[in-house]
Amino acid sequence: MVELKTDTSIEAMYKAGQVVGQALTAVREAADVGVSLLELDEVAREVLRAAGATSPFLGYRPSFAPVPFPAVICTSVNDAIVHGIPTGYRLRDGDLVSVDCGAELGGWAGDSAISFTVGTPRPADVRLIATAERALAAGIEAAVVGNRLGDIAHAIGSVCRAAGYGVPDGFGGHGIGRKMHEDPSVPNEGRPGRGMPLRHGLVLAIEPMLVAGGSDDYHAAPDGWTLRTNDGSRAAHTEHTVAITETGPRILTAR
Repeated sequence: MVELKTDTSIEAMYKAGQVVGQALTAVREAADVGVSLLELDEVAREVLRAAGATSPFLGYRPSFAPVPFPAVICTSVNDAIVHGIPTGYRLRDGDLVSVDCGAELGGWAGDSAISFTVGTPRPADVRLIATAERALAAGIEAAVVGNRLGDIAHAIGSVCRAAGYGVPDGFGGHGIGRKMHEDPSVPNEGRPGRGMPLRHGLVLAIEPMLVAGGSDDYHAAPDGWTLRTNDGSRAAHTEHTVAITETGPRILTAR
């Protein structure tokens, strides 16, 4: 069931979204060559603690997962697309890192993700990340009253495909509100003018995922959580929580 949020609820979600934005900013600032993924997770935990927020990631266990998720951020490095578990791995020069973070505050959730490089960036990674950000911007621009879900999906997919990148099948954005994952699903590729009409009060987590090699294929790592590209190429992931309003899309997780 799709729940339309009131303006008061959207304001409350904005507060949760700002905590997510602060956590991602702090993680990005802390990320450097030699810093471990577990240390980045602790940075995010401290931001959540200071804000009086909790993590919807920590302990989350969907049907596919062999164990509950053990961290407050997902850290996906290089060929990992999404859902990477923070470990003792220490970042190396040139690594491409995608970080996904959520927060719950006052009964409402926020969810966002960023991709960035550590140390000396590879030009191909810079292009990949820039395209992911353009795809996210295109999806947000299409998130207006009167459009349909397919318009968001088409906007995202068009940017990704035009650049020659793969789009992992079956993964995309989602509704968000009292829970991190709510209806509807928001695909990263689709036909314009199709799907559910977009109405004032609908809040979506819009999240492009791009595979540099151009393939859509992926597999689950032995940990049962991390999704990796089949061709070993690098991936990028960006995301914002966005409220659809009569005055246009409002980014609730703006950093």
